[in-house]
Amino acid sequence: MSLQGHDETAGGHQMKNPNGQQEIKDRIHRRLLETLDLHEARRMPAEQLHTECSQRLNTLLNEQGCPLTSSERGRLLREVMDEMFALGPLEEFLRDPSITDVLVNGPGQVYVEREGRLEHTEVRFRDDSHLLHVIQRIAARIGRRIDESSPMLDARLADGSRVNAIIPPLALDGPALSIRRFGVIPVNIDMLLRLKSLTREMVSFLQACVQSKLNMLISGGTGTGKTTLLNALSRRIPETERVVTIEDAAELKLQRDHVVRLETRPPNIEGAGEVT
Repeated sequence: MSLQGHDETAGGHQMKNPNGQQEIKDRIHRRLLETLDLHEARRMPAEQLHTECSQRLNTLLNEQGCPLTSSERGRLLREVMDEMFALGPLEEFLRDPSITDVLVNGPGQVYVEREGRLEHTEVRFRDDSHLLHVIQRIAARIGRRIDESSPMLDARLADGSRVNAIIPPLALDGPALSIRRFGVIPVNIDMLLRLKSLTREMVSFLQACVQSKLNMLISGGTGTGKTTLLNALSRRIPETERVVTIEDAAELKLQRDHVVRLETRPPNIEGAGEVT
């Protein structure tokens, strides 16, 4: 990942070279890993961990004579912590609620989508190995794996975001990754009516289908609102019903309390344990 250079002067030295800042970040990252017990760190409260890493970062910067401004130190600390405990360069996008998609076409090409428009970003991974490490971290968190023998991943993040990844030998130009994010505010039928996505006649018909327990198929391309519609329709299921969902990668957020959520499971490395 390339840090943005600043023209601010600190101690008579200007931090203009993004590659120089990347070297500093990599060096500090390695030193922090050498001095930090990661197993113990992951058990610390977030505030205590931030304070501990901040103190160690300041000590390391002072030891190496790295003149950084306060904002540069804050950014460096955040990025180093993202590398150690989160998803590295991608974490800043996951903190931005306006971003609905993150698309990585290899270590040097990272795009995001805002309001339906793709934007090329300046974010970079160091190399294929760096990107692969982030993908494998996502897989490990949910008990999945991705490697040469199983080079595709369909998973989800803790916030419900949908993740798809594919790596060599299937991906010819290095690992590729996409993260499909979902809004934090649940969309209900009234909101769809206000947005003119539905008419009242359509709502009446769909509600009758749900309450009559008819089989329904909701289809469409990526981003067309399939999950949004299904979540909104779930409010029309009678409260006396128990709802059970089965998904390849759980992404539904049904507007009900009485729900049992199930997820399929791919085979393990021995080819056993699959649940379709």
